[in-house]
Amino acid sequence: MLAIRLDPEVEKRLEMLAALTGRTKTFYAREAIETHLDDLEDFYLADERMKSFREGDAIPLAQVKAELGLDD
Repeated sequence: MLAIRLDPEVEKRLEMLAALTGRTKTFYAREAIETHLDDLEDFYLADERMKSFREGDAIPLAQVKAELGLDD
């Protein structure tokens, strides 16, 4: 179970959308989360990788090529 607090304007927009379409607010909240969860995970993973890279924790190109089967 998940309970979230929304800005009153967002809540109103969600209520209007639900009323106009005959769907529930829960349906649209679930759709929004499912649609954007992959993007959010990718963003934060990339951010963590960039922090590691800046701290000198980079993987050598030769190792990447070997792991991907791209070495000559």
